[in-house]
Amino acid sequence: MLKEREKQTVKKIIPSRLETGFQQFLYKYIGKHIPPNMTPNQMTFIGALFGFLGILCTFFVFVSKYFFIGTIIGLIIHLVADDLDGYIARTRNMSSKAGGYLDLITDIMFITFLLISIGLSGFVHLEVIVWVVPVYGLVIVTAMHYILHFNEFLFPRFGPIETHISLIVICILCMIFETEVIIEVKKFNFYFSDIIIILGSIPMYFEMFRLQIQLFRRLNTLDKGDLK
Repeated sequence: MLKEREKQTVKKIIPSRLETGFQQFLYKYIGKHIPPNMTPNQMTFIGALFGFLGILCTFFVFVSKYFFIGTIIGLIIHLVADDLDGYIARTRNMSSKAGGYLDLITDIMFITFLLISIGLSGFVHLEVIVWVVPVYGLVIVTAMHYILHFNEFLFPRFGPIETHISLIVICILCMIFETEVIIEVKKFNFYFSDIIIILGSIPMYFEMFRLQIQLFRRLNTLDKGDLK
């Protein structure tokens, strides 16, 4: 039964209308301009390269807050490349499990290290970043299990584009408000960017728990079916 599931085409499920609309725009206006000899993995590496640039720029904001502009550029190009690698794979019949794994693992690494670099920048409290760092990784790991067991690439409703936009907004707010204190709770000063991160993490945590509970129930049903 496992071998039969491996042969099936992975079904992409995107509940986010924003993600769907963004992908359709990219495929229509940018997809046709992709060089014919480019592979999905090459596009993934382009996204990873600019993601690394974004992380590197974030580490240098202690020199100037305007290094966040480099972070924003890295986020935008990573987001675009992250969608286009899948487009290349599907339209050119180059889909592979190794490529899908590479795509997801680079996403985890990029978001995780970017959040850590933001937490070390001084414009956001590291204590706040620690609260949100595990979420995106757990969502991606859950997505990997959906692919492995059900051949479904299930996006969360608060997905990649929402995450990237939230991080871009945080970078802009860091440049505008810097370390201006908005709320003080028991001698802990919350910056404007701290509040945005906390509020943005709420739907991410909700989606993470929802997908994991749903996955557990479906795996439980699958186990019962395999035993028959």
